[in-house]
Parts: sequence; C-alpha cells; structure tokens
Amino acid sequence: MRLLAKPFSPAQVAAILLGITLATAAAASGDSGYRIVGKWPAGGSGKWDYLIVDSPHHHLFVSRATHVQVFDLDSGKLAGDIDNTPGVHGIALAQDMNRGFTSNGKADSVTVFDLQTLATITEIKISGKDPDAIVYDAPSKQVYTFNGRSNNATVIDARSAREVATVALPGRPEFAVSDGASRIFVNLEDKGEVAVIDVAKGSVQTTWSLAPCLEPTGIAMDTARHRLFSVCHNERLIVTDSVNGKRVAELPIGKHVDAAAFDSATSLVFSSNGDSADVSVISAATADEYSMRGNLTTSAGSKTMALDSASHRLYVPATGPNGFEILVGAPVN
Repeated sequence: MRLLAKPFSPAQVAAILLGITLATAAAASGDSGYRIVGKWPAGGSGKWDYLIVDSPHHHLFVSRATHVQVFDLDSGKLAGDIDNTPGVHGIALAQDMNRGFTSNGKADSVTVFDLQTLATITEIKISGKDPDAIVYDAPSKQVYTFNGRSNNATVIDARSAREVATVALPGRPEFAVSDGASRIFVNLEDKGEVAVIDVAKGSVQTTWSLAPCLEPTGIAMDTARHRLFSVCHNERLIVTDSVNGKRVAELPIGKHVDAAAFDSATSLVFSSNGDSADVSVISAATADEYSMRGNLTTSAGSKTMALDSASHRLYVPATGPNGFEILVGAPVN
C-alpha cells in the first residue's frame, strides 16, 4: 500500500522558506578568515578619508582633513604628522624616489614629503580643482591627481615636482589605479563607468560601462590576471577584464562602500562598507571564479581602509567609545 504525503500547510511553507533564507544568509556571511586583533587609539582632529600603508618604512598614513597622521605599524603609536594639508583626501607613495604626495582638496595643491623623515619638501599648486584621489605611476615617474570639481586629472612629474599636463575626463573621477604598464584606470562616479588613461598619450583611451553599478568609488586591481575590482554604492562589486573591458563577475557587498583592495598573495578582494559596519571578503579562485568568503565586522561609518600586502593586515578607521581609533584586522586561518 502506498501512502500519499499530505500537502504542506501555508504556515509550514512559510517556515521552510524562512529556513532556506536564513541558511542562505548564514552561508553568505560565512567565516571571512579575518578577525579584529587590535584597536589603536589615534586621537587627533578632523574627519578621515583615504589611508595607505608604507610597508618598507612600517608606516600607516591616515588623512585627517588638515593634516596626515603617520602611525608605526609595529607599535600602533603615532610616529609623525604631516601638517598644512587643507582638505587632504589621499596619499600616494613613490618608493623608488623616497617621496610621498598628498592631494589637498581645499588648497588645490599637492604636498611632497620625504618618506624617511616625513619632512615636507615642497607644495605644488595645481590647475585642477579639488584634487581627491591620487596615484603614483612608477614607470612614467608621474603622479596623477583626480580632481572632483574640474573633471580632469593633473599630471605631475615626481622628480621635478611640477605639473606637466592635464587629462580631460568624461565624468567625475573617484578612485584610480595604475597597472604599471602604461595605463591608469579611474572610476567615473556620475557615469557608472571606468575610464582608461593611456599614460604615453596623456589622454583617455576608452571608457567601459560598469552597469548595473551606481556611483562607483573604490577600485583595486589584480595586475597578474588583468582584473579590475570596482565597488559601487548599490552594494555591488564589478569585476572587469582590464584588457578588453568585458564584464567578468558581479558580487554583492555591504552598504555605503568607499574603498577596495586586492591582496595578490592570498587572492582576496576587500570592500569596506560604512553603513553595514563590515568589510566584505571575496575569494578569487581564478581570474573568472569569485565567491563570497564572509564579512569582517568593523564599526558604523568605517567606509575606508588600507591593506598591508606584506603582513596581509587591514587597517580600518573608526570612532570608538574613546574617540578616533584604527581597527586592525588580521588573517587567522
């Protein structure tokens, strides 16, 4: 005799669907492999923006509105301060020249400083308006500032510390990255595109759509596999082939993202999400295969970060009970 199963009631169906949803969410938010292992009391005044790690000199640079704080990576203590950088956004490092460069948005200028002593060398007044992201292109020995109010890039000769050219951009620039092989890629926030700058020609070679990406901000690159990682305000990470501009993958990330990073040694992609108060960690198994590894819990408003490729640690700015601090995330497995 064959028994016929009774149909599920509406309540049972709802319970099953809820269970599936929760299981899916649990899988998506799995173990990121990272933990917060330290909190550095940072003090100081001014809101933060970009961060960058100087591994050879064991320094972390943090922009703070009118100055740049420099922390010792070993002790977590303040090692120095670069002052008189009004509206500072970003920091670029030219290791081959022992120089650093800051983009001073309110002064329309770039401060040049010594990476060893942290002493200011000079300030360069530029023609671009509101320099924001800043990138050093090592092969050309040039620094590029991406100017939010003039929709262009200022090109600075790093050796002479002088502006030598401008590059018109077809949209409002955000973060940028150099491939170290004659091209620079910059997200266009208002267009949902990435623009490709030909360094030798000093102009935009092409633009590629990042749709359905809205307001792309951070960008990182896997230069060995020719992959770009653009993070978007509609909670998406877009992977693009840097050779032909073709879409490779699209993955979910957290809310109010600002920065992205890629660790070539571990093949991990990171996005720092301020409203989700976490860092999304994505594994790149191959050039074309990506999966969510998990999320590292940070703090509300912590939308920027820096990666130390030497130690694989993440540094995330936050506001704690005792004021401004740096969260240190480290791999644990």
